Amino acid sequence: MAIRNIVQVGDDVLRQKCFPVESFDEGLMRLLDDMKDTVKKEKGAGLAAPQVGVLRRVVVVDMEKEGYFEFINPVILAQKGEQTGWEGCLSVRGKSGIVSRPMKVKLAYQDRTGEKRILQAKGFFARAVCHELDHLDGVLYIDKATHVEKN
Repeated sequence: MAIRNIVQVGDDVLRQKCFPVESFDEGLMRLLDDMKDTVKKEKGAGLAAPQVGVLRRVVVVDMEKEGYFEFINPVILAQKGEQTGWEGCLSVRGKSGIVSRPMKVKLAYQDRTGEKRILQAKGFFARAVCHELDHLDGVLYIDKATHVEKN
């Protein structure tokens, strides 16, 4: 396991659409383990593969209350309600912005073994999931923010 460098805004990889994961192999396990170590070291709520330069549909989310999650090939099935609040990003250092997100989301994904799963997230957990999934399509929170300021 290793700490990976986090790509910063301005790098083209953050604006590209990621490819689905097809091989649940040793390379994927290493990526997931490295992403876990990296997000913990950076004290982030989540991390998407393009943030470490890998164009694959892989996300990790680390919520203190809900736990640690790995989402491979995630798809939002349903969303409900709305919440508006401040967000930051490990790839947009030194800034934060106000973004509206769903209050609840229902998510289909695969785990590290390829097994299909469904999860429901609400509140800040739903916000983190939506933020990270946006990365998989080349979207940053600053694209959706109504206000961005330096920290």
